[in-house]
Amino acid sequence: MKNITLLGATGSIGLQTLDVIEAHPEHFRLFAISFGENVEKALPIIEKFKPEWIVAKDNHVKQKLKTRLTGDYKIITGVEALEEISIHPKTDVLVNAVMGSVGLKATLSAIEHRKQVAIANKETLVTAGHLVMEKAREFSVNLLPIDSEHSAIFQALNGESHDRLKKIILTASGGSFRDKSRDELQYVTVSDALNHPNWSMGAKITVDSATMMNKGLEVIEAHWLFNVAYEKIEVIQHQESIIHSMVEFIDQSVIAQLGTPDMRVPIQYALTYPDRINIPSSKSLDLVSISKLHFKEMDFSRFPCLGYAFDAGKIGGTMPTVLNAANEVAVDLFLKGKIKFLEIERLIESLMNSHQVIAKPDLNTIQSIDSETRIKALNTASEF
Repeated sequence: MKNITLLGATGSIGLQTLDVIEAHPEHFRLFAISFGENVEKALPIIEKFKPEWIVAKDNHVKQKLKTRLTGDYKIITGVEALEEISIHPKTDVLVNAVMGSVGLKATLSAIEHRKQVAIANKETLVTAGHLVMEKAREFSVNLLPIDSEHSAIFQALNGESHDRLKKIILTASGGSFRDKSRDELQYVTVSDALNHPNWSMGAKITVDSATMMNKGLEVIEAHWLFNVAYEKIEVIQHQESIIHSMVEFIDQSVIAQLGTPDMRVPIQYALTYPDRINIPSSKSLDLVSISKLHFKEMDFSRFPCLGYAFDAGKIGGTMPTVLNAANEVAVDLFLKGKIKFLEIERLIESLMNSHQVIAKPDLNTIQSIDSETRIKALNTASEF
């Protein structure tokens, strides 16, 4: 029995993690959760799973929650509270599924306390990969990826010698607008962007998929998780999302991990690693009915955000922090109808071009640059 602490319980990954926990009560128990402001989604989770600890965004949300809860629960608030539940002696596995850089300190603290960490929070590795992986090596902690792409690579590399790796091949569905030209993107709406052809995900990550920034962030994650140079990371378009990613070795052998598009599979693998257990709610892969798989070279002029991510990763230092913060603000503004879809990439490019890179930032510097970039992004966007 593993006690699971789940950061970001009301998000897409959080809810699917709960599906896995509910399906296997003999293996998992929900010990603690965090959520932001969505009390309506949090209430049924708390009432069904009865976690010992609950972290709410602030006191206002806490009071709103308390007036509707029956039973005695430990409810705490704020970013520091995320660390408190992450390092709690009863926490066996920390699932970091929060959006944004708020999950960074909790992850670092969990590593220092040698907790098993299952990570779906891209921003943690994108903004502070050098700090996180240094800690992971120091405390001999495996970061178990929840992203389907990184889980695929992790599985393909199992038992293989790292120095025999030739390249990593990340697959990308192409997102909601994969069949649209640049001219057609001028007129797309928020509802268009949120209509992903393969995956059911949260709003932010679905927009990131449409701009291909999601894949760009995954490139930076892969660099840190697997200690692979950017020159050895390739992205190809694969619209069916059946091959989740591949690894090519120096003898030209390619190992791919395949499966139906279901995030519960990599989530469960991260929770059970190094074991595997049945997942009856997921469909088996039927290649005969699928019949064909399609692949296409990635067009960086069509998806410039992917190029920005490669550039930011290669430059390093504080540039990935700027990339991530600018993107978060830009996507939020787009979802609120304040900027157009193509202005997302315009805003990111502008902030990256004006940034003076700090080569080896510590945690305080990263957090400072993150905050400054968000303010600059809002100011820049107001001029569009």
